[in-house]
Amino acid sequence: MKKLVLALMCTSALVFNIACSSSQKKEGQVGVGDVDADGSVVAKDMKFDPQGSDSGNISGLYTVYFGYDASSLDAQTKNKLKENAEWIKENKDITIQIEGHADKRGSVEYNLALGERRTKSVKNYLVSLGVAADRMTIISYGKEKLLSYGDSESDHSKNRRANFVPLPN
Repeated sequence: MKKLVLALMCTSALVFNIACSSSQKKEGQVGVGDVDADGSVVAKDMKFDPQGSDSGNISGLYTVYFGYDASSLDAQTKNKLKENAEWIKENKDITIQIEGHADKRGSVEYNLALGERRTKSVKNYLVSLGVAADRMTIISYGKEKLLSYGDSESDHSKNRRANFVPLPN
């Protein structure tokens, strides 16, 4: 029994020493989360609302909406995207992140895929309008960033969208 206790104490001391020594920074090394010491991290001021077009605060840049389980673009959506294309072309110093969203019905996986189909549809249409593909990135949030949490069709329709977030270059 004494040997078992002694062995456990030695093992604990060894694990503690290894953990402490591996967490110590070597000269010139930057710790995780130490943004101030990491010269590769550059802060850029956001000129626009970080919520993007969802905020309604960016004149000329609009969120577009989709039907249930759809990623196709109707005439109204295409008209809004034409305005967005002009805005993007005029603001050459930004990249646009197109965020795909879905309502809360369906699985996480399904809604992530649906959000991605929506962003690709939007990006392809913007490219056809003359927006450079390398000025846009896409991301799908599926049902993870809802604008409306109710269960009515009106609530669901507010969540089936593509949001446009301007990012500094």
